Amino acid sequence: MNILHFITLKHEVAYLYADYTLRQALEKMEYHQYSAIPVIDRNGLYVGTITEGDLLWEIKNHYSLDIKKAENQLLSEIPRRTSNRAVRIGTSIEELVATSMNQNFVPVVDDRGVFIGIVKRKEIIRYCYELAFPESRPDSTLRLSVKKTGS
Repeated sequence: MNILHFITLKHEVAYLYADYTLRQALEKMEYHQYSAIPVIDRNGLYVGTITEGDLLWEIKNHYSLDIKKAENQLLSEIPRRTSNRAVRIGTSIEELVATSMNQNFVPVVDDRGVFIGIVKRKEIIRYCYELAFPESRPDSTLRLSVKKTGS
């Protein structure tokens, strides 16, 4: 199976540009109810992922908890405490699963590093669950009921 089966494409994903401000990031994250969000540059290259924690630590450590003073801070200048590793489109399912164990989502890039979307950990878990418990799949219920009535 190809990871394209799992991908949520860029046009369906909220993301930030590295030249956005802390305020813009907070507003977009609040609107989408995200605790982490991909960051790309203006050429579309994946730069990293920023989290609520990264923003809060920046406000605490450099702005004495004064959000008004911090709101114009550029995302590109805010240290990120975690590194959401991106995978390439040709990544194996095994590597995708391993990467997702430490990330809520896995950014996907093309061979040039251009951000093309994300794979949500929820989708990977669903796939693994269906492999482990094939009888729980929605279409298997239909098959079971057809077998029972057809016997």
